[in-house]
Amino acid sequence: MNPLRFFLLLCAAAAPALAQSGAEQPTVIESQLLDMRSTDTETSSLFTGNVVVTGTNMKLTCDRLEVVALRSADASAAIGTVEKFKSLIATGNVHIVQGDREATCGHAVVLPGDDKIILTLKPVVTDRGVGWTWTGDELLLLRGERQVRGTNVRIVGPPVKDLGFEKDKPLEESAANPKQR
Repeated sequence: MNPLRFFLLLCAAAAPALAQSGAEQPTVIESQLLDMRSTDTETSSLFTGNVVVTGTNMKLTCDRLEVVALRSADASAAIGTVEKFKSLIATGNVHIVQGDREATCGHAVVLPGDDKIILTLKPVVTDRGVGWTWTGDELLLLRGERQVRGTNVRIVGPPVKDLGFEKDKPLEESAANPKQR
């Protein structure tokens, strides 16, 4: 199998972990350097230098991208058949855009088998669709569970609507007499 075709198939397997909707587009990976190595069970690809991945409803840029895929086929074949995308590790100036969502960080680990993305080194996740931004030391995105977990987190969201306190009375007086509202 042609190495370029292999990488396109490999990245197409990764796209569902990063993209949720949109018309299907081919996955394209561009970088200055590529180092690909295979064992009987896995193929590891290391892209370095101005890495850009584009695909269905997704764009990822970083300095370094390591892709690991499980493989099958004749053990003597230079490139086996890609069976399952195992992991994607992006390092250095990581920027991921998917629809209304955007993430930046220094290090991102995508584990599609676990529906998990781990962002570290000053992660920032912005969801313009709902108006929220999350930052922290580490952000864990659990796609299947629709969860965000983190450490030392700061969340910025849209303004909270007026809770109904009377504007012409001091806050303490309005809070003490809730029935007068």
